[in-house]
Amino acid sequence: MNIPDDEWEKYGDNYVDPFENGQRVSFFKVFCKGVESEERIRDMKVIVGGIGVAICDSKDNLIFKVSKGIDVGAEGSSSNKSCAGVSVELQALIEGLNAAFALDLKYLTFFVDHSMLYQYVTGAIQSQNSKISTLVNQVSLLQKKFADCKPSLVACSDIQFAFRFAKDAIVSQITWPADNGKGKGKLKETCVICYEDTDVYQIFSVDGCFHRYCFPCMKQHVEVKLLEGTTAKCPHEGCKSEVSIETCGKFLDPKLVEIMSQRKKETSIAVTEKVYCPYPRCSALMSKSELLEYTNSSFVGGEKCGARKCVKCHYFFCINCRIPWHYNMTCYDYKISKPHPRTEDKMLDSLAKRNRWRQCVMCKNMVELAEGCYHITCR
Repeated sequence: MNIPDDEWEKYGDNYVDPFENGQRVSFFKVFCKGVESEERIRDMKVIVGGIGVAICDSKDNLIFKVSKGIDVGAEGSSSNKSCAGVSVELQALIEGLNAAFALDLKYLTFFVDHSMLYQYVTGAIQSQNSKISTLVNQVSLLQKKFADCKPSLVACSDIQFAFRFAKDAIVSQITWPADNGKGKGKLKETCVICYEDTDVYQIFSVDGCFHRYCFPCMKQHVEVKLLEGTTAKCPHEGCKSEVSIETCGKFLDPKLVEIMSQRKKETSIAVTEKVYCPYPRCSALMSKSELLEYTNSSFVGGEKCGARKCVKCHYFFCINCRIPWHYNMTCYDYKISKPHPRTEDKMLDSLAKRNRWRQCVMCKNMVELAEGCYHITCR
């Protein structure tokens, strides 16, 4: 009743009446994820499955979770991988709905990130696979037990809770206690890159996909990517999850972590927007917009005269001449008074000549001809 008429007219269909027979209704969210994975236990290659369920209240507070392994059987190694994947997803959904029913929840939305699964449970398509059809029917019967139970298709990042629980269930099936001569010792896990049996606390889990590798393998992988000048992604074939900088401190030298952080910033700024501080002891990378905003907070008229204040060392420099700021002089006057290039500019020119680099006549950046004809377009 408190919603203005114009807002109700525009957004009214998005609201749900939170009362039933004068009583407040509680709505809950059920996030479900089923995962199957090819893993290695010592010298054996195995297919294992795990399901994760996270039940949250309307404010996304976790109130119940499920993390358990499942037997994927022969289907995990079958040629029809898509059916096997949907089957595991459906089992996770059934587990989630059963848990919600056991908790006596009546109003809920269940979230999935698998488009085929969503089409099955909404009836948009019918499966020709008998096992899939049976599982879909189970979901349909479970939905009827609730006063309101609707599906919702979301992005993978929106069900990270459930995804992590499913991965934890897989990890629990591929670890084993090492025999240290005094009974059971620390938990071990086989790295799928080097096949070495490694203490679990020496295993790195990639954020987002949760693929797991030992510290030495991850260290080598990230170092190689840094040498190639690229950002490190998960080593798993086809996986596009980026290795987060914050977590690399577990196995990388702090200096390399700093380089990774710099690389990430470099890739996030467009080439035409990049500005480096001209002071040799700083050389901080900034974007033109970031630099101008920072300068305007302490300097009036910087946009017109070309003065900029470095966000790191806080010294002023000229963005046009790319040199320390020439006080009381225009860019033209400075160039007239300093006709000879600086020592560091001479060094750059010498390096450019040796490597046959050319300087773009417009933006003054160095351009290298890697291959092909002599027609060059500066990026």
